[in-house]
Amino acid sequence: MRAQLKPAIIMLALLTLITGIVYPLVVMIIAQVAFPARANGSLIMKDGQAIGSRLIGQSFNDPKYFWGRLSATGSFPYNAGASSGSNYGPLNPALLQMVQGRIDALKAADPANTQLIPVDLVTASGSGLDPHISPAAAEYQVTRVARVRGLDEAVVRQLVAQHTEGRDLGVLGEPRVNVLELNLALDTTQSH
Repeated sequence: MRAQLKPAIIMLALLTLITGIVYPLVVMIIAQVAFPARANGSLIMKDGQAIGSRLIGQSFNDPKYFWGRLSATGSFPYNAGASSGSNYGPLNPALLQMVQGRIDALKAADPANTQLIPVDLVTASGSGLDPHISPAAAEYQVTRVARVRGLDEAVVRQLVAQHTEGRDLGVLGEPRVNVLELNLALDTTQSH
């Protein structure tokens, strides 16, 4: 038994060193050199302070801002420690109540808007953290944001276009708008 125990302990220590220290350290160094912004959370900085990440949504409900997707992360919105979807089926009363609540909020913020509400404005994403909305969801909100901010709709549409990301590698995913980046751009745009 002692003859088997010694090699087992040596292998445990060696593999722990390789897989627990050496490999993560090598991966971290490669990531810091090749992709420093992504390796550090894709943070958005303003005046030397991190104000968010390009990868995690934030809650906006002021009519002067574009609103993102609903978050389904539990006790508070966009909690990266509780990433998950709502797991509500299409007939679940809780889902229907959540969707109706968001419809009511959107209509209250812009009662004159008679467009169909894009589905991504009234449902949560699979992670509950999605920082993006569809270009259609952004278009739905252009009139409200322009009116509240005293901006021309064409200026707001131009900002949306500037912050619309295309498909990855030209074929993967759908076009999308990062809500935080768009709202930061709006905050630097002056009304006429």
